Amino acid sequence: MTKKLSGQTLAKQIQERFPNSVAASDETSVVVNAPALLDVARYLKETPELAFDYLTCVTGLDYFDYLEVAYNLTSLQHNHSLLLKARCHDTENPSVPSLVSLWRGADLQEREIYDLLGISFPGHPNLKRIVLWEGFPGNPLRKAFL
Repeated sequence: MTKKLSGQTLAKQIQERFPNSVAASDETSVVVNAPALLDVARYLKETPELAFDYLTCVTGLDYFDYLEVAYNLTSLQHNHSLLLKARCHDTENPSVPSLVSLWRGADLQEREIYDLLGISFPGHPNLKRIVLWEGFPGNPLRKAFL
């Protein structure tokens, strides 16, 4: 079992390196502002004492007021994990930078979130629908769908 790193402790470290990048944190997670996501994720992966080299999963969530993308990161070397989140307050045109350049495992998961929740991932090499057909009206995992 991996050890969960404190989101609050890690948020302070991230905030020192990337001012104004952390939106919130708690004991289990760090929420970063979407524009800073790629830089923060690269820092988490490439900093030797953190070494988050494995992306366990990516998921999208709809909270009515905003959409969120959550990344479960794991360091195989240090046996620790973190829940990294990015929020989209613009629900009409939600967008979060793609992390495929850092973790190839994000590819299909980001495409699924794009397809079912409508969150765009700029920088994704092949962002197109994966579950539904082209021309499908809307995003069925949105709470406002129907």
